[in-house]
Amino acid sequence: MTELDHITVAAHTLAQGLAYLRDALGIDLPAGGAHPRMATHNHLLRLGDSVFLELIAIDPAAPAPLRPRWFQLDDPGLQAELAVTPRLLTWVVRPRDIAETFLASHTPLGALEPMQRGDLRWLISFPNDGALPQGGMIPSLIRWPPHAPHPATRMADLGASLERFEAVHPDPAGYRQDLASIGADRLVEIRQAPAGARPHLIAHLRTPSGLRVLR
Repeated sequence: MTELDHITVAAHTLAQGLAYLRDALGIDLPAGGAHPRMATHNHLLRLGDSVFLELIAIDPAAPAPLRPRWFQLDDPGLQAELAVTPRLLTWVVRPRDIAETFLASHTPLGALEPMQRGDLRWLISFPNDGALPQGGMIPSLIRWPPHAPHPATRMADLGASLERFEAVHPDPAGYRQDLASIGADRLVEIRQAPAGARPHLIAHLRTPSGLRVLR
């Protein structure tokens, strides 16, 4: 069974993203760490025992990677958007069998890549050119080490949880079929996008300050 693992907010800089989420959620996100292979760094917010929010940005102190960064962070157009405001960029799901799910996907997901942050290791899907499948609407696949606690259990519980997760799409039926191919269609409420609107994600978070929305 495929489960929601985390949602990803991207920012032009980590400081900008932290300020944005402090204003949006009333929470200061704890530090995560650095991804040397991708030259990115993050902060993390626990949303449950096996789900979290990731804030990610390019790490200006890291050497440039030998390949395009994940989450399309090298794209000038995306960086221009993020310089105006951070946004909920994409999501990541955790299938029962990552290899089987990867092969079954209607949308090409790139490759399954081993990654590391400190002592944490995982396998994740992303295209070699760093692009986001369907602009981030199709989630990446992830596998954490088997028989180990989910990384969210390491994170401080600051009283935040994911109450609803929505996807707004111009072709809900086709999008649902694409998600169904990786077992993720039941993880998100799919709505019809207004004419001319681009697909986007919406997360409704319960926080100590009340219900907050990220887009």
